[in-house]
Amino acid sequence: MALWPIFVTVFLAELGDKTQLATLLFAADKSTNKVGVFAASAGALVLSSLIAVLVGAQLSAYIPPRALKLLAGIGVIGVGMWVLIDSRH
Repeated sequence: MALWPIFVTVFLAELGDKTQLATLLFAADKSTNKVGVFAASAGALVLSSLIAVLVGAQLSAYIPPRALKLLAGIGVIGVGMWVLIDSRH
């Protein structure tokens, strides 16, 4: 299995998202330990990724991977449309 496409996809998806912005705001606090901010945010990302892998593995036993990819794509498009529509208000 090629891990490079997974790395690039997750890396690009995480750039500029609300998680990264929250981490940036925590790191901007002068009284906050920057190594602690990094460790906590990295740990949170690792844990959420573990949960996604475990749930995805279980779902694939019941739902074909092609259908999961289609649902994920529809979900991403739906969230994007919601953000666009919401930004007009």
